[in-house]
Amino acid sequence: MSDIMLSCRGVSKVYKMGAKDLCAVDGVTLDIKRGGFTAIVGPSGAGKSTLMHILGGLDRPTSGSVTLGDEDIYALSDTRRARARNARIGFVFQFYHLLPVYTALENVMLPTSILNERRMTSDERRKLALNALKSVGLEERAGHLPSELSGGESQRVAIARALVNSPDILLCDEPTGNLDSNNSLAIYDILSDIRARKNTTLVIVSHDEKLASRATEVICIKDGRLA
Repeated sequence: MSDIMLSCRGVSKVYKMGAKDLCAVDGVTLDIKRGGFTAIVGPSGAGKSTLMHILGGLDRPTSGSVTLGDEDIYALSDTRRARARNARIGFVFQFYHLLPVYTALENVMLPTSILNERRMTSDERRKLALNALKSVGLEERAGHLPSELSGGESQRVAIARALVNSPDILLCDEPTGNLDSNNSLAIYDILSDIRARKNTTLVIVSHDEKLASRATEVICIKDGRLA
């Protein structure tokens, strides 16, 4: 088994802005090590989030390739890429993206219902979601709506949702961006614990120097390029 979990080669992303082209990511080549903790840092507008979305199979690059394990994910059909993403990649975003009419438990269950190739029953999916909530210390809040949760609790629910399918890699975009220092520390500890217990590969886009200082590798992006 290769020690490289995720890699990209010559990845660029160009957006059309009227008559002009905006190059958000410019020829990036990098490897993400299996079981490692990689922080992607850089100033606002540097292309960090765009690069993470490309790495996660969410945004097709204009050029270049992205390999997850031994699969070129953008060579797959949309359906196969969605399956690979759902099964192998967990996402955590700055703004949580919890569905407001669903409870914490129901939000965490969502990835288990999408492309349910394991043919799990509702009870099996519920058990997985409860275990994921327990792993972030929120099993007692399972029946609460997002409006009844604090920012820190909402982010922990989002982490549980990202973990429920036991992904190989967790991609986090500014996971502490909306949190105070105490809640940020709690999120650091949860993510570090997940990596230690499950050998989950962790990639975090962050402006937070304290979080980046915990990484085993730091990648700096400036003007869409590796700095």
